[in-house]
Amino acid sequence: MIEGTPSRTALRVAMRRAAHQVFDRPLVLEDPVALQILPPEQRDEVKRTPDGLRKPFSAAIRAFMVVRSRYAEDLLGAAVARGLSQYVLLGAGLDTFAYRNPFSEVRVFEVDFPATQVWKQSLLAEAGVTVPGNARFAPVDFEEHSLAEGLAEAGFDFSQPAFFAWLGVVPYLSERGFSETLRFIAERPAGSGVVFDYSQPREVLPPVEQMMLDSMSARVAQAGEPFQLFFRKEELIDRLTEGGFGKIEDLGGPDLSARYLAGRDDGLALRGSGGRIISAWRG
Repeated sequence: MIEGTPSRTALRVAMRRAAHQVFDRPLVLEDPVALQILPPEQRDEVKRTPDGLRKPFSAAIRAFMVVRSRYAEDLLGAAVARGLSQYVLLGAGLDTFAYRNPFSEVRVFEVDFPATQVWKQSLLAEAGVTVPGNARFAPVDFEEHSLAEGLAEAGFDFSQPAFFAWLGVVPYLSERGFSETLRFIAERPAGSGVVFDYSQPREVLPPVEQMMLDSMSARVAQAGEPFQLFFRKEELIDRLTEGGFGKIEDLGGPDLSARYLAGRDDGLALRGSGGRIISAWRG
């Protein structure tokens, strides 16, 4: 993210999620707030450009974004049934879970850059969306504050387990940023967990997918938010295991399609093998 400005990535993700609510049936993720909180210009763009949003490449990106959120929220639901009561959205952007949270006992901590959170709160106010009492904003400028400091100021209970959703963030991180955050999560009490999506390195992809990655990499770099971090599946699983995590589940396109997109005929489909989703838990 460009320091001091709302994240362009957050806006792109929010538009894809909103487009899912408008164009796709059946819904993978029911999110009535997604379209509501978009800035007016982007809301109008989603509504007036269905053809572009339905193109295979756009549909595939949208599918991945809604599937990763659905997967994270499914994991959260299972963890809540086991007694977990803290959910942390790292790089929350315009995520809407806190405003449609079905679990009154779960506190939701939104972690993001201060300017992004100010922008989001203004969008919520303009849309008339009430911030519930169990939602907490944790603004963190990593040049000046640590994640622990930001969560502490927001009322996070370090003695209790928490589930961390780290969606649409890891590919943009430095190795240091990734390692420090993962170590922080690994230090949480037993029962804590994390879910995040990641990209595989260019050299493991087939030629067509290499070209797709090159095209997307150029676009995000031009927007000031370049991809920096890639992982091979086996290396990442080893790293999580060594870091003290267990119950690791790593899912690629075929796994996610079978779970969430089977039997569709509306063109919403995952394509390629570059993007994956992984979850892991502290025993």
